Amino acid sequence: MVMSPELDRTTVLRDAAAAARHIARICFKTGPPTCTGVELEWTVHDAADPARPVDRERLRQALGRHSPVTIDGTSPADRLRHGSTVTVEPGGQVEISTPPRSSIAALILATEADIAELTSELDAAGLALGRTGIDPWRAPRAVLQTPRYQAMRCVFDRRGPAGRTMMYSTAGLQVCLDAGEPERLAERWAAVHGVGPPLLAAFATADRHAGRRTGWASARMAAWLAIDPARTRPVWSPARPDRDPVAAWTEYALAAPLLCLRDDGPDWTPPPGITFGDWLAGALPRPPTMDDLEYHLSTLFPPVRPRGYLEVRYLDAQPGREWTIPLAVLAALLADPATTRAALAVAAPVADRWYSAARYGLADPPLAAAAAALFDLALTALPALELPAGPHEETSRGIRRRRAAVERGHR
Repeated sequence: MVMSPELDRTTVLRDAAAAARHIARICFKTGPPTCTGVELEWTVHDAADPARPVDRERLRQALGRHSPVTIDGTSPADRLRHGSTVTVEPGGQVEISTPPRSSIAALILATEADIAELTSELDAAGLALGRTGIDPWRAPRAVLQTPRYQAMRCVFDRRGPAGRTMMYSTAGLQVCLDAGEPERLAERWAAVHGVGPPLLAAFATADRHAGRRTGWASARMAAWLAIDPARTRPVWSPARPDRDPVAAWTEYALAAPLLCLRDDGPDWTPPPGITFGDWLAGALPRPPTMDDLEYHLSTLFPPVRPRGYLEVRYLDAQPGREWTIPLAVLAALLADPATTRAALAVAAPVADRWYSAARYGLADPPLAAAAAALFDLALTALPALELPAGPHEETSRGIRRRRAAVERGHR
């Protein structure tokens, strides 16, 4: 098969217009919303002593044939039985990424089976998955070194310690939702951003780190917010609610400084302050390619990131099976246009309260009120997910339990 030049990832990008066309093509793939996926990340601990460091070799042995090549260059990197891929983050966090599924029930069933398989392998090695969004026992410590991670650390260190905290100590839950039909894209894009602060507050689990209280409901999100606003602030803003998503993401991406500059050597650290737009304008010896642009996009970490689908990144890791509750809430709120519009209307007054959500969680009264209203909407829309009777009742109870927690936190 001959690849057309415009789709050849080695094609040189000559100007911002060419970059914008490629971003629009790969980042917003529209159509009827049918699929959902999740990425679950956990800190990993010695089962007998959770404060004990866990090194790369112990992880490699525990994961066996599922080890990613970043910790074992000879590994086949087999998927788990139901299709999830396993990766290891720079602090030794383990993550599984599921294939997209056409039903929430099928997604939960397959993901729980893959979690059970992963847990069994870790159990056999005396290891256990964490239950919160940040390591409650250990200080940040590098476990995995790659040129990408070394460059990230160098760039983040220019602004302070938050980058190391994020890289080595945090764990998140990501929900991946279809972008939707072209005429619904802007509304879905706004809604997944708008509900972010109240849902972050409602599902915050990261208040304790390295053996002490942090003073934050989500110290995980606090670390992200402190790294570099040019690559971690939200793309959508209630100050410009009608901004075209593609234009907003393109502007964001081209204005973000480079985090990694790949070459054949071990040092991928870029010159300070060079944005991708600068690179397009000739700031570096060679021009960027489509592949360089796609890699740059992978180094941007806003709360919602377009990757063809919408990757929701603002939720802390949840304990045990609790990950299914925020998944169901988000899926229900996006299940039909009327519910999506209602969710956006509820969230609009608090849609910019990211800092307050991370700092105070449900102790912030406007966020608590919005979270309660969103849970009510999710409960009303839950039948649209067509869960079997057992999972439907379990999910409904879970949302109601969270709704009650909102009321307690608000008092």
